[in-house]
Amino acid sequence: MENDCIFCKIIEKKIPSDMIYEDKDTLAFLDINPVNQGHTLVIPKKHYKNILDIPSKEFLKVMETVRKITPAIKEAVNAGGINIGISNEKIAAQAVFHLHIHIMPRFENDGLKMFPSKKYKEGEAKQIANKIRFKII
Repeated sequence: MENDCIFCKIIEKKIPSDMIYEDKDTLAFLDINPVNQGHTLVIPKKHYKNILDIPSKEFLKVMETVRKITPAIKEAVNAGGINIGISNEKIAAQAVFHLHIHIMPRFENDGLKMFPSKKYKEGEAKQIANKIRFKII
């Protein structure tokens, strides 16, 4: 646990939350600034900064919780779809530096705009793909 981490404080029950699920490894609670009703955060109970910090075995536990509770969230708020999101590092809009997965219910005409796209220049995609493949461990 990190002393100044708000999510660690939620895990320790020092800060209240609208918890919807808990097991020995993970916790899920409603986001206090939801993009839509039912917007839920799933976190590991052990403190990891983000996806770049968490061991695979621990990440799989978090994602299993995401998979388990997503249908219940979708049905409870009668959502038309669900977005799953993770922000990693400040530049990517990570505001709390404790890994958290967003489960975001989506509704017709909810106004959310996800992933504006860009185009690669001629040959650039192959170069980038090669760089990434070379870095995969």
